[in-house]
Amino acid sequence: RSLARDVLVESGYTVLEAANSEEAVRMCQEHDSPISLLLSDVVMPKVSGPELARRLVGLRPDLIVLYMSGYTADAIVQHGVLEPGTAFIEKPFTPAGLTGKVRDVLDAAGCLAGARSA
Repeated sequence: RSLARDVLVESGYTVLEAANSEEAVRMCQEHDSPISLLLSDVVMPKVSGPELARRLVGLRPDLIVLYMSGYTADAIVQHGVLEPGTAFIEKPFTPAGLTGKVRDVLDAAGCLAGARSA
């Protein structure tokens, strides 16, 4: 988690880091500025990444979701965890791979090129 945060901060993104799903929901409720992207692991303790995303998108319908996992995208889709075509990056990833994927996902969603909030 800290590697992803550091890479994104160094690339100019504003990052809100939550230690768990409850904290993520609270931050989403309390943060006054827009939140462009949720970067979440697919498999987490207590609440899965997709369940967390459903909760946060319920609070912020424009939120874009990018999942990450040590499992391959094919394995995750085959087990019904994610829908085909869901934004996904496989771990381990390089700093350039992460920033490139974040930019691609934001660009595909039509976020402003100058707005960097992840």
